[in-house]
Amino acid sequence: MKQALLITRNLPPLVGGMERLIWHIAGALAQEYRLHVIGPKGAAEPLPQSITVSEIPIKPIWVFLLLAKWSALYQAVKRRPALVFAGSGLTAPFAWLAARLTGAKCAVYLHGLDVEARHPVYRWLWRPLFKRFDLVLVNSRFTRALALEAGVQEAHIRILHPGVTLPSLDTAEQQRAVFRQHYQLGDSPVLLYVGRITARKGLLPFVRDILPSILTNRPDAQLVVIGDEPRMALRQEISQCAQIRQTLEEKGLSGHVTFVGELQQDDPLLSQAYFAADVLVFPVQDSPGDNEGFGMVAVEAAAHGLPTVAFDVGGVGDAVADGLSGRLVSAGCAIEFAEAVLAVIERRDTALPTRAFAQQFAWVLFNQRLQETLWELE
Repeated sequence: MKQALLITRNLPPLVGGMERLIWHIAGALAQEYRLHVIGPKGAAEPLPQSITVSEIPIKPIWVFLLLAKWSALYQAVKRRPALVFAGSGLTAPFAWLAARLTGAKCAVYLHGLDVEARHPVYRWLWRPLFKRFDLVLVNSRFTRALALEAGVQEAHIRILHPGVTLPSLDTAEQQRAVFRQHYQLGDSPVLLYVGRITARKGLLPFVRDILPSILTNRPDAQLVVIGDEPRMALRQEISQCAQIRQTLEEKGLSGHVTFVGELQQDDPLLSQAYFAADVLVFPVQDSPGDNEGFGMVAVEAAAHGLPTVAFDVGGVGDAVADGLSGRLVSAGCAIEFAEAVLAVIERRDTALPTRAFAQQFAWVLFNQRLQETLWELE
């Protein structure tokens, strides 16, 4: 069996959509190659035992970059891989160098920020390398357009949307009841927010500009927030949680919001929350230089039969199909967003085929598409 090398900063035990995606990519690669992963400390335990791992610290960032480069070159010479795969733009230079050193094919999976990032050193040294890869996988049409603007040849780009696990619906009503009872939600309309709490994700402007309008029309509505501020993010921001709680206090809305905290993807409580809610709110902001590349939580919601209301920014349009899995709203239009949420919870919208939409993203199909794409390199 041929060998492959995967270099990434994004793997469990870190939490997030990118981490889940790269974990699945590692599993798919391991079906075709003897895979060695260079990743963050703690990455070995969640991965299949057939995958060997070199763990390195991810902070400070210069230490991660230095050790990732050294480890990539060392493992490439030692293992002579047929394929070197970068999990994101951050590790792309090391994957490319390792591939050049050994004559391997090189592939990279790009997320929106990988191409949009505005740090001058990154744009000078990292970004130009993308067009030298044999294969550039992107997570959405939006990221594909960014890659083309960065000079990547169209023939080298393939769109590969992140996948989703399709839960059984047999116990959906029971799980809905358990979650609502635990958090004392009763029969209230439940709005659900899932994801990291950052400026780009838009929870602060949602509770400030949109939630009051929703509550004016449905004073019994409740917002459930699952997520927290990222502790290991590359970009450091002013505390969003503190600003959100202050805004809720000032507007007298604290009693309408339940903060659950951060949950692992496989936590049963997360699936219960999707079943318990009436609508997922995804108020991602239009942030030049830091746009949402896809929107995995919207697909996860659809897999549970839950529609999403989202701003049509970045790659969100690939994760939410307007009229099929939810509603897409013009960027920044708070009134339109509130009206769309109310339309869903009041069921003025006809039942949406959210589950059918999500089925096209099933992980088994993701794995098949990834393997077929990699066969093109041979």
